[in-house]
Amino acid sequence: MFTGIVEEIGAVTAVEPSGDGVRLTLRAPLSVSDAGHGDSISVSGVCLTVVDQGEDWFTADVMKQTLDMSTLAGVAPGRPVNLERATAAHGRLGGHIVQGHIDGTGVVREVRPGAQWSVVRVGIPAHLAPLVVDKGSIAIDGVSLTVSAVSEADEAEPWLEVSLIPETLEATTLGRAEAGTPVNLETDILARHVQRMLAFRTTQNPAAAAASTERGSA
Repeated sequence: MFTGIVEEIGAVTAVEPSGDGVRLTLRAPLSVSDAGHGDSISVSGVCLTVVDQGEDWFTADVMKQTLDMSTLAGVAPGRPVNLERATAAHGRLGGHIVQGHIDGTGVVREVRPGAQWSVVRVGIPAHLAPLVVDKGSIAIDGVSLTVSAVSEADEAEPWLEVSLIPETLEATTLGRAEAGTPVNLETDILARHVQRMLAFRTTQNPAAAAASTERGSA
């Protein structure tokens, strides 16, 4: 479990094939300072498990499904990544509940620099659009952010916007993002649960769902 508060910017230093996945080695001096074998570290929003480590690096395996769902597909040495250690039970929840389970990827469409912050618009997959709300939480490349604007429900190419303060621009890789940059997306876990429960309600008891709709429109 993470909070989306990035602790350091690390870098991929090696990529080795491992079956249908890859084994990554990452430079991460802060993240490994108190890490042990089997610990979880968020790598640009993807929860990975430490399988080996040294003084300032660790190695983790990435399976094919994760590669298919995230921007780690095609990763190469030198890529900067956002890193966060799993949150401690006695720690402060500074961002929001982030699992490190990526829902998919988006693409930065536009970056609008301001005097004190930058507004970033991200194109998102249509199936994720219902899970994103104005002033709600979203994790982008593992960074906990508040949605500052969303596209209309009937827009053909949905998007969201976030406003990045100077600290976020400096302390995360989002400060380097430009139009065309792919990013990892994790929607709010509560929204995903609600969507799933509503789907079962409709399929298992269509009459009750219809009646509820009629009452709501009365």
